[in-house]
Amino acid sequence: MPSQSAHLDEPLDVLIVGAGISGIGMAAYLRRKQPGKRFAILESRERMGGTWDLFRYPGIRSDSDFYTFGFDFKPWGKDKNLADGRDILEYLQEAVEENGLETAIQYKQQVESANWLSAEGLWAVRVRDGVSGETRTVMTRWLFSAAGYYRYDQGFCPRFEGTERFKGQIVHPQHWPEDLDYAGKRVVVIGSGATAVTLIPAMADRVAHITMLQRTPTYIVSQPAVDPVAVFLKKILPPQAAYLAIRYVNARFTLWFWAFCQRFPKLARKLLMGLVRRALPKGYPVDEHFNPPYKPWDQRLCSVPENDLFKSISAGKASVVTDHIQTFTESGILLKSGKEIEADIIITATGLNVQLFGGVTLHKDGQPVTLSNALAYKGMMLSGLPNFGFAAGYTNSSWTLKVCLLCDHFCRLLAYMDEHGHAVCEAQAPAGIKTRPLLDFGAGYVQRAVDGLPRQGPSEPWVMSMDYFRDVKLLRRGRVAEKCLVFSPAPVAASKAPVGRRLSEAEA
Repeated sequence: MPSQSAHLDEPLDVLIVGAGISGIGMAAYLRRKQPGKRFAILESRERMGGTWDLFRYPGIRSDSDFYTFGFDFKPWGKDKNLADGRDILEYLQEAVEENGLETAIQYKQQVESANWLSAEGLWAVRVRDGVSGETRTVMTRWLFSAAGYYRYDQGFCPRFEGTERFKGQIVHPQHWPEDLDYAGKRVVVIGSGATAVTLIPAMADRVAHITMLQRTPTYIVSQPAVDPVAVFLKKILPPQAAYLAIRYVNARFTLWFWAFCQRFPKLARKLLMGLVRRALPKGYPVDEHFNPPYKPWDQRLCSVPENDLFKSISAGKASVVTDHIQTFTESGILLKSGKEIEADIIITATGLNVQLFGGVTLHKDGQPVTLSNALAYKGMMLSGLPNFGFAAGYTNSSWTLKVCLLCDHFCRLLAYMDEHGHAVCEAQAPAGIKTRPLLDFGAGYVQRAVDGLPRQGPSEPWVMSMDYFRDVKLLRRGRVAEKCLVFSPAPVAASKAPVGRRLSEAEA
């Protein structure tokens, strides 16, 4: 496993930033569909896996079924519907080995900035070695960001009054201590999102008691631990055919349910609340703790396997409190209602800090790129920025459903450029096009960052689509050479610049 800056055959055809699920997916697609391309993956951490290696809190798992969260080319062989972190890492490691990607990944390589050099038709990418601290410049024709959408080094935590007074431990799930001993302790989890609803049942059997303290309820829906349709299809179809069939059925159902919630929000709320009432003891205050003030799917629904959260509550091992925090105290949290919750450990499951492209600063001929001035083209490129691609998945379905389509379309684009002798591709937005926020999504982490994100337009190909089957037509079957794409051959550089100049330009 290379850990420092090994030699690369430059210029690369594609430089991938990030060895998480998106980066491994893109590399596997290149290996399969563009075997002649020279590519490398630079990963800032010491291991592959991205999110699934970073988070180490109890119960870490996918919140989408893994038949749609896995890669389309690699069947999910286990019966679990929602995969835990260990299984996901094992799956990703198998994908790396099966596609011969081990030597393509360089670890502890932090991409700091990238500068598009128009005169050369290349990206000059500044990389810092995490072991030696030295910097180098990597030259590449295409730069592809698979670094996710949030900061790995810092989770989001609002300022709470009195935290310095609390005598217990305060832990953010993104920085979970390996030696945290919570056996027999009183634990409070602040938050009601996917992390919180995962932590509560995973810790409930070992703690004295665990409380989910939320300011606003979240819609929560239970999924079966084992998908009966998947079990049936696996019995009657070959593995790959069964996997694709299950993937289709689950993707279709998820999109249907999302559309149902959008069109009939009152009926969807009634259905979701009815399922929660069935899972909890008679008389439990469901409307207080599980009936959000917003419509279903205005924010992402949280999935729990086999009602495990509700089972912990029903057994008296866990409780839910809906209130606002007044201040931390020496022994817990004082709420605005006057109630105090005693705690030995407080877990701030309060969300993420959005950070696009792994924090890499982008330049074009030495001039900084203002992301909010760019439009997303097909959800994978930015207007006005040549030979730059990125991976962004769905917010209403499995992340990887979209990523696989983007990877496939990217490979088709490379094939088209080779066939027609093109070296440079740039998406150019129409003059005067009306724009709107990139993500029309109510989650706090999105709303905190929306003003600094790229934008989207009113129609294809400038829409950040959240419809998988629409995207299949657009990305997998649709044309590559859209009218808004400008192609050109490799430019003739005005001078043969030495690497030293390229490095200084990348630092600009």
